[in-house]
Amino acid sequence: MSKFIHPITLEAAKEVASNLRPEDRREVEEGHGIDATEALLDAVQKPSCVYFTVPNGKTAGMAGVDVGGQIWMLCTHAIHDYPITFTREARRYVERQPDKLLWNVVDKRNTVHLKLLQFLGFKFLREIEFGPNKLSFIEFCRVQSNSAGARDVRSRSVRSTPRGFSSESKK
Repeated sequence: MSKFIHPITLEAAKEVASNLRPEDRREVEEGHGIDATEALLDAVQKPSCVYFTVPNGKTAGMAGVDVGGQIWMLCTHAIHDYPITFTREARRYVERQPDKLLWNVVDKRNTVHLKLLQFLGFKFLREIEFGPNKLSFIEFCRVQSNSAGARDVRSRSVRSTPRGFSSESKK
């Protein structure tokens, strides 16, 4: 792994849950109809689950890939402190996944995640009504290259960080 991607711990899951971006909490609770804190604490049991940190040591988020390539990520505001570091580490995590197809849905209102997904090389498929509240979500996917860990040149961008993230902090 990298020095900013770590195997999940209960302590890290609690840290993410207590500092979750409001847009991420809303996506889980209103969109999926489940308690965000419970979902994060339950994810500790999943072997693919990791947490991200940024250079100032803050916990930036959690991510995992469930059976069948269903990828997910929930973040704290720390992603805005070091956006270049965070997006590079997120890309590293995505590129190292063994699943050929990564997919899920994202709340249309969660613009930071939409920008991040696009930067990471995911393609948006269609808008759908989703969850108990029938909110507008967008299906997305990414077809990985043949071998895990290989770089997909097509997913590269000239920008070093997606628009909408603040500039890298010097803390």
